[in-house]
Amino acid sequence: MNTHADSSIRLTQFSHGGGCGCKIAPAVLSQILAASPLRSLSPDLLVGTESSDDAAVYRLNDTQAIIATTDFFTPIVDDPFDFGRIAATNAISDVYAMGGQPIFALALVGMPLDKLPVEVIQRIIAGGESVCAAAGIPVAGGHSIDTLEPIYGLVVLGVVHPQKVKRNDRARDGDVLVLGKPLGVGILSAALKKGQLSADGYRQMIATTTQLNTPGRKLSELSGVHALTDVTGFGLCGHLLEICRGSKLGAAVDFSKLPLLCDARDWAKEGVATGASGRNWSGYGHEVRLPVGLPAWQRNLLTDPQTSGGLLVACSAGAVQDVLRIFDDEGFAQAAVIGAMRQGEAVVQIGA
Repeated sequence: MNTHADSSIRLTQFSHGGGCGCKIAPAVLSQILAASPLRSLSPDLLVGTESSDDAAVYRLNDTQAIIATTDFFTPIVDDPFDFGRIAATNAISDVYAMGGQPIFALALVGMPLDKLPVEVIQRIIAGGESVCAAAGIPVAGGHSIDTLEPIYGLVVLGVVHPQKVKRNDRARDGDVLVLGKPLGVGILSAALKKGQLSADGYRQMIATTTQLNTPGRKLSELSGVHALTDVTGFGLCGHLLEICRGSKLGAAVDFSKLPLLCDARDWAKEGVATGASGRNWSGYGHEVRLPVGLPAWQRNLLTDPQTSGGLLVACSAGAVQDVLRIFDDEGFAQAAVIGAMRQGEAVVQIGA
């Protein structure tokens, strides 16, 4: 039973889909964006919407580019302070995923004022501010509205050298794939919402979702790192497919090498999954090649929405040890080699 909330109010009762699991499904999002023309109004816009990357990047001069991103969602946990921490960590991650250094944030707050006490809202905001403080950045302002569901997140600005931007569409044939965090956040969140997640499972969930993806800054210094993204709402396969499509390559993933949250593996085997996992598969399953007889629980982990998930790196074979050393130095002991990029159709091949 969940006993982790700060009050008798369960924040997740207001959420139709918590965390990055409430993102618009990939297929629907593609339909929505299909009518939007791709326009680059300036050659200084280094990264826009063309590759479904993690953030926009605009070159200010020869040595500085600004990174701009925003992310917000509905509660994935009941504890207000933890919800704020997770949402802030998730938003800041997009700057690290571009290889940048965050510099400040703006808060995005939508709350059902007739249902939530002011003290609960204050705790959500305080949780977000605590993560910003850990990242060394101020919350310099923001915007708030009265909504039907609790919504919290950040606009985050960062800086990066224009020549060290790490896009998600520059992978090369033969690149090795490294994943920085274990999978299974969505499955743990589903168990939590059912009131069945253990205290240890909750600790696993909070530990991974509030760990800032700081290795991104140092990875930007490595010329052997060719592509970088973070794994969030579309799951591992969804975000790897973005790398494949943009780079015009395929990818092979060894399921046995995937780092997994211990409790998530157990719950997945029990058939626990989020609705977003099914929507993800409906959106891009035709681009994933599964081995015959792959258990359903393994497929669910491949499509599991990762709120504040890990960095996914495509790097040369010669850079792998440096990449793993950076992850280890930054406290990401479960970072692992999970596969490789290869020539061919832009699909993900899963090996058992």
